[in-house]
Amino acid sequence: MRLIAGLGNPGYQYQFTRHNIGFRVVDAFLIKNQAKKKKWKAVFDSELMDIRFKEECIIFVKPMTYMNLSGQALEKIVNYYTIDPGQLLIVYDDIYLPLGRIRIRCKGSSGGHKGIDSIIQFLKTDEIPRLRIGIKNDALIQNTDYATFVLSNFLNEEEKLLKSTIDRSVRAIEDILDFGYEYAMREYNQSD
Repeated sequence: MRLIAGLGNPGYQYQFTRHNIGFRVVDAFLIKNQAKKKKWKAVFDSELMDIRFKEECIIFVKPMTYMNLSGQALEKIVNYYTIDPGQLLIVYDDIYLPLGRIRIRCKGSSGGHKGIDSIIQFLKTDEIPRLRIGIKNDALIQNTDYATFVLSNFLNEEEKLLKSTIDRSVRAIEDILDFGYEYAMREYNQSD
């Protein structure tokens, strides 16, 4: 059993913000992999859906605790299902990666991301696999603080690149599940 968590903030007002790219990637994965007819369950301060992907049970999670308390929800789920942190995959935004880039890591610090800080704190380890989605836009960041930037919507002209980035992220998750992290890191961590 594996757990894939997309990070974001609950509520319609945050639906298309940069900080919610984790939610969007998880939703895109589920749509592509025929989970359209399944319904999210509200449990453990999260929305949760389990599916079978090539005979493996995968639990998908969208924490509803707001980004900065993501670890609070994930701790409950990990404990309930007795999932090892190495069986997690966290999908989230990265303000330091340019829009269009993705990076896969198996462990490491939070890099200042408050959602990952919370997960590391609650799970008491930084050995948690993650898929980071670039949201950086240098021109916009120069004119605002980081908190305002991550809670802003993507610009219309960014949406085309964003769609291909979400598609690429879904393929990366499929490759992680099919072939493992080493393969996926070789395929997706290259410079564009």
